[in-house]
Amino acid sequence: MRLSKYFLPLLKETPASAEIASHRYMLRAGMIKQHSAGIYSWLPFGYKVMKKIEQIVREEQNRAGCVEMLMPTIQPAELWRESDRYDDYGKEMLRITDRAGRELLYGPTNEEILTDVFRTFVRSYKELPQLLYHIQWKFRDEVRPRFGVMRGREFLMKDAYSFDINMDAAVVSYNKMFIAYLNTFARMGLKAVPMRADTGPIGGDLSHEFLILADTGESEVFCHADLVDMPAPGLDVDFDSDLQSLVDARTALYARTDEMHEQDVFEAEVPRAKRLSARGIEVGHIFCFGDKYSKAMGAKVMGPDGKEHFAQMGSYGVGVSRLVGGIIEASHDDAGIIWPKSVTPFGVGIINLRVGDDDCDRVCEDLYGKLKFAGVDPLYDDKPDRGGVKFSRMDLIGLPYQIVVGPRGIKDGVVEIKDRKSGERQNQSPEAAIAFITAQYADMSL
Repeated sequence: MRLSKYFLPLLKETPASAEIASHRYMLRAGMIKQHSAGIYSWLPFGYKVMKKIEQIVREEQNRAGCVEMLMPTIQPAELWRESDRYDDYGKEMLRITDRAGRELLYGPTNEEILTDVFRTFVRSYKELPQLLYHIQWKFRDEVRPRFGVMRGREFLMKDAYSFDINMDAAVVSYNKMFIAYLNTFARMGLKAVPMRADTGPIGGDLSHEFLILADTGESEVFCHADLVDMPAPGLDVDFDSDLQSLVDARTALYARTDEMHEQDVFEAEVPRAKRLSARGIEVGHIFCFGDKYSKAMGAKVMGPDGKEHFAQMGSYGVGVSRLVGGIIEASHDDAGIIWPKSVTPFGVGIINLRVGDDDCDRVCEDLYGKLKFAGVDPLYDDKPDRGGVKFSRMDLIGLPYQIVVGPRGIKDGVVEIKDRKSGERQNQSPEAAIAFITAQYADMSL
């Protein structure tokens, strides 16, 4: 993409309402536009990042054996009355009445909808397990929307739901999601720590939050330091095998949010040198809640014993749009964003220091064409601005690599490559620069 043709409305000044780094940089880098409290348009740059995150989430759900579908944003109130959640959910639920007087709601979650789908079509244990998911916009009328997309009212979320014949089988589905989440966040360059958590209005007694450690996190977390450095299981995990040992290796180490923290247990179980207390941003939450919804809504299947059983269920959420902000909170500096390679909107930025110079234009065009052909997706800064403006702009938007092309370097037959994260610079011939950048994206696995 040529920057002169791209819609990237940067801001020089930080809006006063932006309290945290992700909100500041998303506004300044032209990623979002706020329309009202907690309601945003996703502009091309931000939308491209969100779609990269969405695709990683989708790939890891599919790898774990989930099947994608799509559920509506608007739901009938009668289903929520069946589950006895309509009045209990609170003011965060946006309630609507259509022209015929029917009571509807803008879905904050989808347990009721999918339980209704399940009870309509599934009759036998032979059709289990079922693991279904979708990626859909949701609305929760937050009392105090703030921190940009981190605490907005409208957000994009992946939610999956499992249905099993008994609790032992339900825990197997839960473990699949637990491992899938570890791999999902690792692919985004994040260390997301699984914390035992309260189930809240979802229900059940088995639940984990996945939190990114960051100073701006909403929750205080306490955990064993080794848990933070434990590697992800990896893409070669066999999801049809027994995953319990992989889950146990992580849940055996103390990890609690402030709501679940027990100071005396923490001190007894974790050596002083290994105690870690920090703040965390929730980016995922998984639940195993048994027959809470299937029993209320009559979702039964015939078991191998010839008797009807209520399906045992779980639900599994990932905040896709929230992750955009979470990644920035975990990866930025004073100059701007630092995108991990897996979610960067463009693979490299090409900076032409003298637009209109025949040699600079020729080298930049050659780099741009060859990198596009190699699948790197470059952003070519072909705007006639001063060098300082170009450097600041490219640092702000945070692409992992920059190729700087200027008259002095061209005379010596080189261009400069800058690593955004480390700040390291190296001079290479244009062909060597193409080979170097292409190699950085050759292996995007864990």
